Amino acid sequence: MKQKTKKAAKKRFHVSPSGKVRRRRTHQAHFNARATGNETRHKHKDEQIADSDKGRVARLLPYS
Repeated sequence: MKQKTKKAAKKRFHVSPSGKVRRRRTHQAHFNARATGNETRHKHKDEQIADSDKGRVARLLPYS
């Protein structure tokens, strides 16, 4: 039987061409007017997931 991809995880994570799993940073939704431009730009860069989470995410995304 084929494994199913967890759709919620597919929307939140993406795998880079080199195999790194990336995620979106938090604290971007609102209350950003008071933040500096540097801080706002920094928030919009994707972040690599922690080593402790790699196995868990790999199970959720079997074909990535």
